[in-house]
Amino acid sequence: MPSFVPSLRKPKMPPWPRSQRGPVPLPRSGSLLCATLSLWHLRGCFWGNRAQCGCVPPPLPAQCHSGPFQLLEIVRKEDVVLKAILTTHHHWDHARGNEELAQLLPGLQVFGADERVGALTHRVSHGQELAFGSIRVRCLFTPCHTSGHMCYFMWEDDSPDAPALFSGDTLFVGGCGQFFEGTAEQMLTNLTQILGALPRDTKVFCGHECTVRNLKFALKVEPENEKVKEKLAWAKQRDDEDLPTVPSTLEEEFLYNPFLRVTEEAVQRFTGRTEPVEVLRALRSQRDNFKKPKERLNPQAVLAFDWGLFEPFLEKK
Repeated sequence: MPSFVPSLRKPKMPPWPRSQRGPVPLPRSGSLLCATLSLWHLRGCFWGNRAQCGCVPPPLPAQCHSGPFQLLEIVRKEDVVLKAILTTHHHWDHARGNEELAQLLPGLQVFGADERVGALTHRVSHGQELAFGSIRVRCLFTPCHTSGHMCYFMWEDDSPDAPALFSGDTLFVGGCGQFFEGTAEQMLTNLTQILGALPRDTKVFCGHECTVRNLKFALKVEPENEKVKEKLAWAKQRDDEDLPTVPSTLEEEFLYNPFLRVTEEAVQRFTGRTEPVEVLRALRSQRDNFKKPKERLNPQAVLAFDWGLFEPFLEKK
């Protein structure tokens, strides 16, 4: 079966920080078509069949203004009809392309849990299931990063492939999202009772790639954890080769992600807490203050920040 990933030339622009790289393809069988919109730093995930398809929109860097049109070029080349978009939350780097796509594609269905999601047509609720041919999607409400954050658990009937979780900014490889509009209590529920209860072979497709940074923090939390050391070495090598580290599996996350290991003695010792919610709260605080990556912005980006050109986008957070 031919690859669903088109061959596109990289755009002539300065590299964006590697943390903006998005998810890689899921295995494909039957009518399940998943692919990367691999335009250097812009990726999306498609599913469906030759008659229609859907898309989990990728995170968009501030400098990227042509994402919707690049996505439509993929759709055109693959000779499919884009019918639906699942949006995890309203932040501009996850939902900014919705309005343009809705204008270009009349009748496009945009699913989400927050009325702040651009071009929203279908507001979904926790536990609601959607069907796209043989593809099944279960909506999992995970408020905390934003008050209206929704994750999407996806599987295909009669397929040997593992299910997939599109976790947005709730669960990352080796980490979790910041508590912008929620509490540690909410995130603990999200990670242990909602996402943590999914099948262990579930592939985790998170909204951003910040794996190396997350695992460096995980190693600080558990310096003797061999799984953390192994995963960090692997992630560094992938990063050096400009290859994605997404997806992981839920089973792997329980071995090295400190935010899923709040009952482990070493994690509790690091935080000085024993109650799981207090351990999680302390971990998030420590992670927020963890050293930032050393990334060199190109001169044009520095000028743009100095002139305040990014402020309209940053204010939407």
